[in-house]
Amino acid sequence: MRTIFQKGIVLLIAAAFIAGCGGTQELTPYQKAKQAKLESIEAERFDNGRMWTFDYPPMEYFKDEYNFTPDQQWMDDVRMSALRFATYCSASFVSEDGLVMTNHHCGRQSVEAVSIEGENLPVDGFVAMTLADERKVDGLFVEQLVEIRDVTNEVIAAMDAVDGDRERLSARDKKIGEIEERLSEETGNRCQLVTFFNGGKYSAYIYKRYDDVRLVFSPELSLGFFGGDDDNFTFPRYTLDCNFFRVYDEDGKPLKTKHFYKWSANGPAEGELVFTVGNPGSTSRLSTSAQLEFNRDVQFPWIANLLDDYVDILKEYIKLHPEQKEEMTNQIFSMANSQKAYKGQLDGLENDVLMQRRKDFDSKFRGQIMAKPNLAAEYGHIWDEIAASRQKVREVAPDLLGLRFEVLGGSEYLNRAMNLARMLGEIDKPEEERSKAYQDNALKLTLRSLSKFVSPDMDMERLALTKKLKMMRSMLGDSDPLVQMAFEGQNCAEAAKRLLSESILTDSVKYAALAEGFPESARTSNDPLIAIARMATPRRDAAQQVARDVSARDAVNNALLGRALFEIYGTSVPPDATFTLRISDGIVDGYRYNGTKAPSFTTYFGMYDRHYSFPKDEQWSLPERWKNPPAEFDLRTPLNFVSTNDIIGGNSGSPLINRNKEVVGLAFDGNIESLPGEFIFAPEMGNRTVSVHSSAMIEAMNHIYRLERLARELRAGKIVE
Repeated sequence: MRTIFQKGIVLLIAAAFIAGCGGTQELTPYQKAKQAKLESIEAERFDNGRMWTFDYPPMEYFKDEYNFTPDQQWMDDVRMSALRFATYCSASFVSEDGLVMTNHHCGRQSVEAVSIEGENLPVDGFVAMTLADERKVDGLFVEQLVEIRDVTNEVIAAMDAVDGDRERLSARDKKIGEIEERLSEETGNRCQLVTFFNGGKYSAYIYKRYDDVRLVFSPELSLGFFGGDDDNFTFPRYTLDCNFFRVYDEDGKPLKTKHFYKWSANGPAEGELVFTVGNPGSTSRLSTSAQLEFNRDVQFPWIANLLDDYVDILKEYIKLHPEQKEEMTNQIFSMANSQKAYKGQLDGLENDVLMQRRKDFDSKFRGQIMAKPNLAAEYGHIWDEIAASRQKVREVAPDLLGLRFEVLGGSEYLNRAMNLARMLGEIDKPEEERSKAYQDNALKLTLRSLSKFVSPDMDMERLALTKKLKMMRSMLGDSDPLVQMAFEGQNCAEAAKRLLSESILTDSVKYAALAEGFPESARTSNDPLIAIARMATPRRDAAQQVARDVSARDAVNNALLGRALFEIYGTSVPPDATFTLRISDGIVDGYRYNGTKAPSFTTYFGMYDRHYSFPKDEQWSLPERWKNPPAEFDLRTPLNFVSTNDIIGGNSGSPLINRNKEVVGLAFDGNIESLPGEFIFAPEMGNRTVSVHSSAMIEAMNHIYRLERLARELRAGKIVE
């Protein structure tokens, strides 16, 4: 699914890359030939993608590639017809009466929010047979991009007026806040300042927000997520991943809008030009080779391992507590999307051909900078400084990451021990050097928090602590003093069991005495978890300080990198995704995979084939009303299709339109081959956007859900009485 992935975890290292280096070996003739062939690979024209901004649409490229030259009116209408759905998806107006189209997985929580007692709408679906049946979703909003202003000069002038990395960043942030406040007041709408090219360009995006949004139609979960996690990020695909909402005006009537996409009569043809219009979340395609190698060796392996460990914890817990299966399974499914995504991205980073293409672009880009003395003087240092900063973080990564016990599936008791050790460290500092939570009156409140006794599920604790010990040992190595103290020669599970059985943190009476005597009680305690924390905390703090020291310079260098890119390539290279509106071109096209070929289109016939091919698997089950469709339901109707458009998380809910601004599909996912799109766009290697066909939605509305009023509205572009 193409919603925005949560990237709040600090991403720094993988255990597999901590081992020492061996001696060098002479390459064999075959290896030399392979290396030479690899080094001959060059970057492709669109390796940085085709996520074009509405600030700088590539009109000449559209003309040369497709013999299509949209005018400004076309671009403005397309922009104003598109929407941002809450803070995580894309959407669009599809009738003059405020009808909004997005994905089923984007609207799932909204469907749950409007369920009343006795209903299970996320599972059973929702059909509003009349306008009066449409249900308002409290807190849901959509936003329309009504104006764009270039404010680059204003922001850069503020940064250039001061010296020092942190001072420049502070001046930037202050100026951004000032502009947002000024333009919000001036326009009466919400202003968001958008950073492009890592700070090479700045635009003020003015949004009109609509807060009265009502649910109109949502298919059953088994249709909206047909195929479950096994089919996620794959094609061929067979899912009706669509939801429809409606925006109402201040008078409580359907909003009248002159900007909306009309509905295509037949959908797209093979090879036809189509555009996605949506809000891709984030990419890292402007990264240097050093940054991508850091991601490959450090960042993504650690995330993948972290996700795997957490899912293992949940699966083991289900074995111990079968009554918790439903709740735990839901959590597993929520993590499975990220598991698949990060592993796919890591596979791309480990693909020598893709990485060589990025290295070639990086080398040529740097070469063009160095060939011009004025640019070399301003930007020539960037690559070496970025590489040096990545190396510094690599060197402290074992402590920085191996001792980060609190992230995803952490042990409550180990976290409490780390918190006690942190408190000790703060109290031992002069007051003026302490964090704010440990100064003056705030210190009393902080210490008061000690009185709360933590009593988590002990089976979950044991499983969680086992995984965190495993992570620590894999990062630090068996010879590390901290590992030796924690394990005492035992394996991970044995050590976790012993530590929990010996710790006073698990005993409410003993813990109360510890809290009463704090800080001296914790300073002298021989509790094994507290002892681990006392040794781990200063090491982790020192590593974090190194990371903080390079972060400000990294931010400045990344901004300079973006400005340098803009100096050389202008708008011919699109900026990284920023969860702001983009338009991406592509054609409807199948691709080679698994030794065969994926078709451009799937049909309802294929959906029923999957259903009957997996009779005992709930992922391909069908609700009752779908099991015996009426005779007039045409199984030949295209259901899903693939195209070469460039999307990423956040694009979920993006309309696919043709050159006539007609809806031909609804983007809901990318295939497995699209996952390296985080850092490179490679449609020739199978990267595809997966969409619901416009005809599939109409066919289901008319013949399965008997929602003819909605089908008529889509065809007419307005409510039909």
